[in-house]
Amino acid sequence: MVKIRQALAIIPIAAILAACVVTDCEALSSANISLDSPIYPYLEKLAGMGLIHSDVRGIKPYSKAEAARLLLEAEGNVKDRGDAPVFAVDLIERGRELLRREVTLKQEPAKESPRFDFNPASSVLIRYVHLDGKPRSYERQVHDPGNDGVFGIGQGLRPANPYPTPVQLHGTEGTPLFENNDGIVYRRGNNGEVRWAAEGYVLDKMAALLEPSLLVTGSDTTLRLNRGYLKVGGKSLELEVGRDENWLGLGYRGAITLTNNARNLDFVKLSSPEPFRVDWLSWLGDMKYAFIFSRLDRTYVDGQERQPWFYALKLSMKPTANLEIGLNLGRMQGGPGTDNSLDAWVKGLVGGTTSDNSKANAGFEARYRLPWLRNTELYGELSGCDVATFWPIVESYLAGIHIPMLTADGRNEFRFEYFRGNNILYWSDKFPEGFLYHNMTFGHSQGGAVDDYFFRYAHWFDGRNNLALEYFFTERGSFGLLPGQAVERKNAGRVFWTVPVYGDVDAQMMYGVEHITNVDLVGGQNRTNQLAKFELRYRY
Repeated sequence: MVKIRQALAIIPIAAILAACVVTDCEALSSANISLDSPIYPYLEKLAGMGLIHSDVRGIKPYSKAEAARLLLEAEGNVKDRGDAPVFAVDLIERGRELLRREVTLKQEPAKESPRFDFNPASSVLIRYVHLDGKPRSYERQVHDPGNDGVFGIGQGLRPANPYPTPVQLHGTEGTPLFENNDGIVYRRGNNGEVRWAAEGYVLDKMAALLEPSLLVTGSDTTLRLNRGYLKVGGKSLELEVGRDENWLGLGYRGAITLTNNARNLDFVKLSSPEPFRVDWLSWLGDMKYAFIFSRLDRTYVDGQERQPWFYALKLSMKPTANLEIGLNLGRMQGGPGTDNSLDAWVKGLVGGTTSDNSKANAGFEARYRLPWLRNTELYGELSGCDVATFWPIVESYLAGIHIPMLTADGRNEFRFEYFRGNNILYWSDKFPEGFLYHNMTFGHSQGGAVDDYFFRYAHWFDGRNNLALEYFFTERGSFGLLPGQAVERKNAGRVFWTVPVYGDVDAQMMYGVEHITNVDLVGGQNRTNQLAKFELRYRY
């Protein structure tokens, strides 16, 4: 079977080299912002009000320097327009409080940074979770019919029935009703967790962060490093070494290539935390890139060790203020039990065949903002794990619509997102565990061979007081079903309420309930899960 061509990698590599010769060399090194920080919805809301135009959404996390840049862009546009919603001023003021160092250094670039700066409690999260239920298993066999077309049209781009036996999928949901949580799994009953982050800086050139997580589930207590890294550089070229969250994609509920659903990877990363422009590629507009190199779990197949390397490449471009285009690649390659010769690695890098030593997911995405429709955004992603000529096949899709200004005051918003994971998404014949890390997918939380529909409405009373209602319907088995399996259907709802408590401390309460029929594709096996969460956040 022909593997995805690594030609998509050439553009991000070129971007990295180009970034090295960008004439503007001012760089502010700063820590990254946790993916569940309120700063992200603040910036999305300000963009929805038409106050931010240079935002690039397809690569996260944002550095604090990048968030400060976007915040100052919004503040400047508020002053220029004079008719911005009062709510916008509230969001900007709160953002300034959370990004004091970076806003100050961005506004006053001539100001000298302290030689050494250390904040022993840059953020704290205290969380209580009560779970009544158990997770779904992703262990299942699925039929792969092959004979693919493009967008489900046509056929013959891949052989019919390419595998003589059903494909075996692996993994677990983790925690019901609580996806994208850095691989932290809560058990039935009472759970408590504390995350404590400390930041350190050397001038404006180097940043470091340590965030341990202490988890208590029943009689078990686990202490682990959730995030921890050292960063050097900034703006158009930054080197990061350590462990951190990553999200490559435009989706809100999930992304196909890389998310923080599984435990955070240990990696080396080259990226541009802020957009840059290269003169001879000016037609591409502002660009951002990320190159991540890591390694996955050690497993054994028939007594043979496997531990593949993993790397991801992403390039995002904004040819216009309202259009963002992205190219994604995530690839497992090499390691024990595979051919690690130079020839095999080159085949994997430049095209590959059934004899190479790799497995990849790759594709492209786009986001378009409609200024005439209150800055409503349409976005989508196509990803494949095979290719015909250039076009990705064995397709998975993600598509959504976000209406940030459901009402003119900007206090109400709505989002719909759809995901369809291919029968063999996250599966690999060379690495039977597939695209998993600690038994959870590091792509979309719902895994492969699935349809997922997600609806979200949110109302903002002010910048720190908001209410959100979510409903999602997930179906497994509507395609790829084998004899003896039944279609699994899940209906779920969640409500979130975030309120200020005192000073820089906020509280968030969440309640979720779901009903699943034919759990794990077993006919007549039904289940209802409930989850309640209460957390206190200090500058998180």
